[in-house]
Amino acid sequence: MSQNIVAALSAGKFKKLFVFVAAALMLSGCGQSSNEKASKDAAVKNEAAPVAVQQTIRVGSSADYPPFEYIDEHNKIVGFEIDMIEAVGKKIGVKFDIQNMSFDGLIPALKTGKIDAALSGMSATEERRKSVDFTKPYYFSDNLFIRKKGTDVNATNMHLKKISAQIGTLQESAAKSICGDLSVPAETVAAAILSLKAGKIDVVLTDSPIGYEYLKQNSDLEEFLKLPDGTEGFAVAFDKDKHLELIGKIDAAIEELKKSGKFDKMMEKYDLK
Repeated sequence: MSQNIVAALSAGKFKKLFVFVAAALMLSGCGQSSNEKASKDAAVKNEAAPVAVQQTIRVGSSADYPPFEYIDEHNKIVGFEIDMIEAVGKKIGVKFDIQNMSFDGLIPALKTGKIDAALSGMSATEERRKSVDFTKPYYFSDNLFIRKKGTDVNATNMHLKKISAQIGTLQESAAKSICGDLSVPAETVAAAILSLKAGKIDVVLTDSPIGYEYLKQNSDLEEFLKLPDGTEGFAVAFDKDKHLELIGKIDAAIEELKKSGKFDKMMEKYDLK
């Protein structure tokens, strides 16, 4: 065989070998790309998978309204409404984050979006319904008039006396309607009680359960009159048309708590029953 033929045959072998190696490398490369693509797709799928996040609702509350909400010895906001809303949260899968603020600032905070709900012994009224939505009422109260023992204040002469009520409450409006300019607004019911004990005012007007709570602690004070407050009762407030579905869920959860007897047990815990 001539050297030219050998050279040609050798060249052909090397050419075939080159093609084989190249094909093997391409197949190997394709295999790696498929694996990498599958891994990347899986990673993207995992990243895109929805993660269940518990909804958090910011709740404004004036924690100076025992037994509905107040600050205990551990500096924690507690009370009947706090227990109630926490029980509701467990039923509907919502976390309620309680924030302490002044009562007269609750509705403005709702309207500006600083909070999502107001929970503070707030009575549902037609006037308030113009700007907020309410759950169904869950507690009913009266207006309670408190005086110092031994004074001559009564239902017939209290229009001539200084009557104090917490700012922003229905009782503040009621006090103004009774004694006009003699009404004395107070930052809190506790502040009004202190003024009464100091002789600076003649009457404290407040919701009956709150008033009874302070009477337990002050033996020198007494109730002398109780009248219907003319409202629908206490309810949770939300900004207008913002949380209608949530309101329905809260109403249903409270109804379940009542049927199970847990609601009554909470009321008994705070001497509201």
